Amino acid sequence: MPRALSPRRLPRARPAPRRLPRHRAHGGPLRPVRVSDLVLALLFVALLGGLALLAAFALAAGTTAP
Repeated sequence: MPRALSPRRLPRARPAPRRLPRHRAHGGPLRPVRVSDLVLALLFVALLGGLALLAAFALAAGTTAP
């Protein structure tokens, strides 16, 4: 009884997309950094710096938190 499909692989119409190489120690693929991630990180660092300056000023002035 003949096979319905050929045992050879048929050529694809489009090449398969290339996958990013794995470089992380835990095996997860590397993703490109988005601009929104960088902006959020910068805002977070600025907020922490502001809180640190406020705490330093409060300690230097001898008052408690407002």
